[in-house]
Amino acid sequence: MPILEITQAADVGMGSFYNHFATKEELFEAALADALDDLGALLDGFTDSISDPAEAFAVNYRLSGRLFRYRPREAALLLAHGDSLIMSHRGLSPRALRDITAAIDHGRFTIADPELGLAIAGGMFVGLATLLRERPERDTEATVDAVTERLLRTLGLTAKQARTLCQKPLPDISPLRESPAEWPTLMTAEKPHQQSD
Repeated sequence: MPILEITQAADVGMGSFYNHFATKEELFEAALADALDDLGALLDGFTDSISDPAEAFAVNYRLSGRLFRYRPREAALLLAHGDSLIMSHRGLSPRALRDITAAIDHGRFTIADPELGLAIAGGMFVGLATLLRERPERDTEATVDAVTERLLRTLGLTAKQARTLCQKPLPDISPLRESPAEWPTLMTAEKPHQQSD
């Protein structure tokens, strides 16, 4: 992707590019983080009225998993950066950590270490996204919900509690699939190749 397009998306002028970022890769990472912040805020809008933090976590996880199948280019982009994004302070990870911590504090999750819970959730999510990408014939909703149910049990819910949460109806996210304008526009960008200037 041309530097000009990346800098415009990141709201950084070409003249100040090298003052803000040492490499094109650093700029791309910052722009990706901005886009993930936007996506995280969008998902928060679906769960901000849910009082149970375990349910809020489950809803966000189930919605995020569905979005990976609906938007394959974005899924590929995030998979390419999955290792660095799991513990990122930007985007989806801090929101997941927030919900995991709240669920522990409310006695819903029994795992003692919130960051360990985040690492488990992130690793399962990357695996889920890879499975959906490599096996397009799989039923998206059933696969995402099965992984979410397993994750909730790992975090401390009983099998019945996890199943109940994963059987609850979800908000309609079809506009996110059907209208690119509903998704942070930068997410359609290709990862830049390393070049010398």
